[in-house]
Amino acid sequence: MTKEADELLSTAQAGERLGVTRQRVLELIMEDRLPAIKVGRAYVVRAGDVATLDRGSPGRPPKATPAENKRATSQIRAKEGTSTRAKRGKR
Repeated sequence: MTKEADELLSTAQAGERLGVTRQRVLELIMEDRLPAIKVGRAYVVRAGDVATLDRGSPGRPPKATPAENKRATSQIRAKEGTSTRAKRGKR
């Protein structure tokens, strides 16, 4: 590894490089998406690991279309054995 890749960064420094908060860096560490070393109560990460982090697509996933929602709902109901009509109970 190069000297720059071996550089150790605090979670705040890693967050600056990634454009995310320190808390998000800690979440990535807890999700095992970003390797880290615990030093006392703090974590440090290698600059090379930050540079090669697979960040995925930003933001929320796209919403399902109405057809996809209907299909998923009918699959759940079929699994549970309920019909599309609401069953009325006796009071």
